Amino acid sequence: LVLELNQVIIPTYGTVPDQQNLHTPEWVDFDDKPDSLFFSDGQRRIDFILVYEDESKKMTHKRSDRKKQKRKRQVYESNLINNGLQLEATRSVLDEKLIFVKVHAPWEVLCTYAEVMHIKLPLQPNDLKTRDSAFNWFSRLFRVDENIIKPEQEFFTAPFQKEHLSNFYIQDKDTFFNPATRSRIVHFILSRVEYATKNNVKKFGINKLLDTGIYKAAFPLHDSSFRHLSNDPDCPNERYLLYREWAHPKNIFKLQPLDFIRKYYGEKIGIYFAWLGFYTNMLIVAAVVGVGCFLYGCLTKDYCTWSQEVCDPSIGGKIIMCPQCDKVCTYWNLSITCESSKKLCIFDSFGTLVFAAFMGIWVTLFLEFWKRRQAELEYEWDTVEYLEQEEQVRPEYEARCTHVVMNEITQQEEHVPYTACGKCVRMTFCTSAVFFWILLIIASVIGIIVYRLSVFLAFSATLSQHISGTETIRKYLTPQTATSVTASLISFIVIMVLNIIYEKVAILITDFELPRTQTDYENSLTTKMFLFQFVNYYSSCFYIAFFKGKFVGHPGNPVYWLGKYRNEECDPGGCLLELTTQLAIIVGGKAIWNNIQEVFLPWVKNLIGRYSAAARSEKVVPRWEQDYHLQPIGKLGLFYEYLEMVIQFGFVTLFVASFPLAPLLALINNMLEIRLDAWKLTTQFRRMVPQKAQDIGAWQPIMQGIAILAVVTNAMIIAFTSDMIPRLVYYWSFSVPPYGSHNSHTMKGYINSTLSVFNISDFKNASKPFSPWFGNQTTCRQVYRDLRYPPGHPHQYEHNIYYWHVIAAKLAFIIVMEHVIYFVKFIISYVIPDVSQKTKSKVKREKYLTQKLLHENDLKVVKKTMGKIADKIIKGVDSTFRPKAE
Repeated sequence: LVLELNQVIIPTYGTVPDQQNLHTPEWVDFDDKPDSLFFSDGQRRIDFILVYEDESKKMTHKRSDRKKQKRKRQVYESNLINNGLQLEATRSVLDEKLIFVKVHAPWEVLCTYAEVMHIKLPLQPNDLKTRDSAFNWFSRLFRVDENIIKPEQEFFTAPFQKEHLSNFYIQDKDTFFNPATRSRIVHFILSRVEYATKNNVKKFGINKLLDTGIYKAAFPLHDSSFRHLSNDPDCPNERYLLYREWAHPKNIFKLQPLDFIRKYYGEKIGIYFAWLGFYTNMLIVAAVVGVGCFLYGCLTKDYCTWSQEVCDPSIGGKIIMCPQCDKVCTYWNLSITCESSKKLCIFDSFGTLVFAAFMGIWVTLFLEFWKRRQAELEYEWDTVEYLEQEEQVRPEYEARCTHVVMNEITQQEEHVPYTACGKCVRMTFCTSAVFFWILLIIASVIGIIVYRLSVFLAFSATLSQHISGTETIRKYLTPQTATSVTASLISFIVIMVLNIIYEKVAILITDFELPRTQTDYENSLTTKMFLFQFVNYYSSCFYIAFFKGKFVGHPGNPVYWLGKYRNEECDPGGCLLELTTQLAIIVGGKAIWNNIQEVFLPWVKNLIGRYSAAARSEKVVPRWEQDYHLQPIGKLGLFYEYLEMVIQFGFVTLFVASFPLAPLLALINNMLEIRLDAWKLTTQFRRMVPQKAQDIGAWQPIMQGIAILAVVTNAMIIAFTSDMIPRLVYYWSFSVPPYGSHNSHTMKGYINSTLSVFNISDFKNASKPFSPWFGNQTTCRQVYRDLRYPPGHPHQYEHNIYYWHVIAAKLAFIIVMEHVIYFVKFIISYVIPDVSQKTKSKVKREKYLTQKLLHENDLKVVKKTMGKIADKIIKGVDSTFRPKAE
């Protein structure tokens, strides 16, 4: 490929030594046509814009530096012209320092590079009959009006070949290559044209020129204003239509015009919005079931026997609980957890179990149906064989290709940027760096845990609780609640700070790794960033769900962390509510932060820019200058959009057993997210360089991994974080003889039987509370889920038989739930094919047409030519061997 680029794409590689031999752009004045998308002649379309600051007017650099920058720019523009591009320069209307260079690719250049890039172009219209779906009439209610945005005509396509030009469906040369394809071809050339040679190393590419400040911007043009139609009759006004029919808030319940989005922005942006829309639609089912389970919990909370016992003055009001920390904590009534127990009944119900199992199946349905939808888009958008044919090597990779190796397949020499040993060293360094930063996050989580353990004592001393107290605030502002909320806020701040730092580190590591293609680059960066984000966002949730309150010992022998801090116990309402609080703070704070960062900041920057421009001048501003004052999209493009949604996908699936309303909140957020992202792209950002994308990349296996892990985490949350299993064991085994005294299965007596008894005289001096004991009782009760023999028993304070029954039931539940859901997931994956029969037929038809039109016609010509030659040979042979008598 490198050889092909050197020979075909850039025949004039090398700087031009003589200043007089440099080709320069044509200089023209602005013609006061603000909506024009053409050169001053009104014929040649503007395919790209380059912006630089006139070196003679720069005051920030030395004169020698300015001359070097000017020389590089002039060489670069000359080489662009040598490669067939046409350039036209115009000075800015608002700022005389700025120069706008308009780039146009003629027909011959487009044809040449379309063949080199293996771009698929139309052969003939799709002639396969399509059947309308039974739900077509229903979906039409939510589609964009076809009279406003007309459906794109379907074509069978094939990689472009100049020698078969007549076989392609060309009605008009000006529209055969649409603006997105033209911009992609021009950007391909811009990325591979040289501007200097230093120490026999060629320097090339618009990206490096942008990084060094020689050019200030490079972008394709929007076709019109988003606020109103263009005055130019030749303008398609696609940006205006996208804003009105897609990005405007009034369309929040409408389906997206995906083909139109793809046509304007390219396949990469199109596949993102297709995936986000599909995910949002699937969330509707999950949200309905989640709301149903939540309502079930709300309706049944009044019949929750164990909560009634907690709130009953004659039961919970008389149960005195042991202190939850050393010395400064005091005794407390179980009845103060009444409000928490009522809330817990909503989330810790049988409906939650059903919903967790449903979500394990839902996530499989989502991923399998998305594969089918993705296969359809791959065919419709001509990306089926994209990775094998079209994707080009990154210019940064090409520039480092100094080592020669033997290709095992072709048995020919090729250039690579590093040897096998060098590659091993790079991978080792990058892997070590990633693990170092993951360990740094874990260290920050441990720091938060130490904060929780130490500050709990301070809150316990400040927010003193008395058995006879009746303050309303005490019901809500407990030491555990105050510790949990402040720790969650600090955790969120630490997460955001580490995100900012690690984002730059991950890019540096990936740049050092030097992936070959843009897809390889993004997949490598995706893996690193998600590993970091996974640990960063989810570690505190995993701690609360599976570790907090599980290893606390008992009041007579508490477990200490780091030999100093007593392990914290769950909030009186249980760790399930605390997990929900943690999720709400992180997810809510993340959503607010992302919206400020992604939408509010660009809007403010553009607003300031517009007001400052208006203050300077009231002149007519051309389209290219209006677009220049918009915000750049950034090198990583949609990476952060995907990352945000996949992290949300993890919260929706991994911890859904603790919060059934998570899919509903995600649904509402995503409906807004689609329109905000669309609004941002169409109004606040420059037009992105259209790029091809076959699928959603590394995000697909990441979501599959999350789906597998979600079954385990939800099963463990139900088993170890909630009280469901202990209640079921009590109901079926310990409420009736031989363990219980009730005649039938019941939940009555659950609270009294599950709270272990502790003799206050057995407190050690290190943990004995300062507060005096009220009344004549000599015992207090231990926390939930700590089932031990009472004092005086031969095995006092050891785990009783109820505890081992519960442990066995929890393990059995996890094994059964996992195997059942995994089996159903396997059946679903097997039954639903990744590619529909309809798409398979289209692919086969296209391959047949490609073979017939592009190859069989050549064979016919060869046969016809060879036939004439054969006839001549046969005639010659006959005349040689014919008898003389004849």
